[in-house]
Amino acid sequence: MAITKGGNKDKDERLLVLAIDVDNDLYRKTKISGPLTGRAQVLNGAKELALADPQDPDSNTMFYAVKFYDKLKDEGYLANVATITGSELEGYHADREVARQLELVLESNKSDACILITDGASDQRVLPIIESRLKINSVQVVTLKQAESLENTYFTILEKLKEPHYARIVFGLPAVLLLLFAISYAIGTGWQLPVALIGLYLLIKGFGLEEAFINSFRGFGFSMDRMSFVFYLTSMMFLVAGIFISYGNYTSTMKITGAQSLAIANAIEGFLIVLPIVLLLFLIGRIIDVRSSRHVFRTFKYGIYMGSSVILWVILYAFTEWLNSQIYFGQLLGFTLASIVLGVAISSGAGFLRRQVLLSKRLKDKQVVNELGALIGRISKVDVKHGRILINTSFGNPVTYGVDRITDILPDRVVIN
Repeated sequence: MAITKGGNKDKDERLLVLAIDVDNDLYRKTKISGPLTGRAQVLNGAKELALADPQDPDSNTMFYAVKFYDKLKDEGYLANVATITGSELEGYHADREVARQLELVLESNKSDACILITDGASDQRVLPIIESRLKINSVQVVTLKQAESLENTYFTILEKLKEPHYARIVFGLPAVLLLLFAISYAIGTGWQLPVALIGLYLLIKGFGLEEAFINSFRGFGFSMDRMSFVFYLTSMMFLVAGIFISYGNYTSTMKITGAQSLAIANAIEGFLIVLPIVLLLFLIGRIIDVRSSRHVFRTFKYGIYMGSSVILWVILYAFTEWLNSQIYFGQLLGFTLASIVLGVAISSGAGFLRRQVLLSKRLKDKQVVNELGALIGRISKVDVKHGRILINTSFGNPVTYGVDRITDILPDRVVIN
């Protein structure tokens, strides 16, 4: 079944028949990396994927792209065919990889428009990414006829459950919940802690923060090959220690006084004593990582984070001391004002240093390439105040990147990830 959007019969137009595999089944099952360009490469990739997994719909998408390409050539069109892949991590990572591979394809195959071949709605969400770089004349959605019948639904579900993304949701989350309840029962904390963690996860999921958290943790150097691993591991150990100290303060206060508000204040105070060590070790690890990966400008961002952390820590600690009647309300206000001034000073200092470095690098008019050497465009403006660079792409579309994406600055070009 095919769904067509628009159309163009100008046979002088250079057309690109583009098949998309957003979840990168091609590499996962055949170890063939995208992009594939030309009839021979796409056809070979489709054959290999069909042999590796005959039930994978992406092979049918690639076969359909070759068939559509042959049809256009027979009708006298100037056409080419390609397959681009995303990432099995999906989300931002898949979209970014689709954009990167599309730029590589367009560099070697100049095209005026494309015919997009997909196997369903999950692939069609990358339409804005394609349209920002290339005009789309038609969208062809390829579905297996057998998959439309109810009798095959059971087998379709089983196949989906083999994919990592769905397996994590269907099996991974229930497993984590069962483990949480088992651990909670073993240490005698009751059902409240698992329920609170479940609520926290649903809150993150509901507000769409899950991808941001995952992306943040993926950037960590959790590898024994890196020096930062020592700081991350020590930071986590102190974090766990802080949680145990906090829980111990809560239970002991409840046994002695029975005042829940006082118990909560003591629990927060116990955790806040350890928190500066946790943050300091963590930030040192992050700075080591960004320096080793040549993300010079990200070190300034962590200076700003440090300023914000100082403000939050001093205010929370002073507040708990006031709840415990250790300081007066006037002293609480004084600590709060002093922490704000100190935090603003640290953040402003980091921002000032970043602006000075940006001004000294003279980035304007330099070419911008990604880490694979593919040309992105040329820098037309440097926003020193907000730490951004405006790039005029080779397709005529202006895009904006944060300077923390810069990995290297060479005499004639800038490299970003």
